[in-house]
Amino acid sequence: MIQDIKHAQAQKREHPDPHENITPVPRKVIVIVSMALLWAVGYIFMANPNSNPALGDSRTPADLSVRAGGGAADGAQLFGAQCAACHQASGGGVPGVFPPLAGSEWVNAKETLPINILLHGISGKLTVKGAAYSGAMPAFGEKMSDAEIAAVLSHVRTHFGNSAGKIDASAVKSVREASKDRKTPWNGDDELDKLK
Repeated sequence: MIQDIKHAQAQKREHPDPHENITPVPRKVIVIVSMALLWAVGYIFMANPNSNPALGDSRTPADLSVRAGGGAADGAQLFGAQCAACHQASGGGVPGVFPPLAGSEWVNAKETLPINILLHGISGKLTVKGAAYSGAMPAFGEKMSDAEIAAVLSHVRTHFGNSAGKIDASAVKSVREASKDRKTPWNGDDELDKLK
């Protein structure tokens, strides 16, 4: 009897078990979702992916590449496509992450040093303007021709406050030939200091 009383008291203290009510989705939500869906389907059918290229950038891939017949590579364009993501469009880099090119002793060194850096890349600690950077820079030797490397380095060495001068494709070709056996990136300050 006492147990029955305690049991009844315990049941009174408990909350009823939760249960799911049948609540319909509000009509406003249904209308908004339906309108968005209709707009998306209409946009897909009304968009014309084969539109006239004259309305946009009409350059062809041939216009953007270096011509074998002596056409010049656009160093600024190459910098924007290959380098600006890390070193920024201003050449200022990202503090603590990517080193600056503006006023960099590596950029303004003798021309063989930046050529070697672009050809083979860097891994490990690199000190630029007194700040240490630890990371990796990819090698562009397989990706860019001699003329393209010369163009991008000429752009960097004559912009961002640098005044080291332009680099010729023949200089890149000779450095590429001299370092053709190298298969790994330069080990930061340890190896690059020797090339200064």
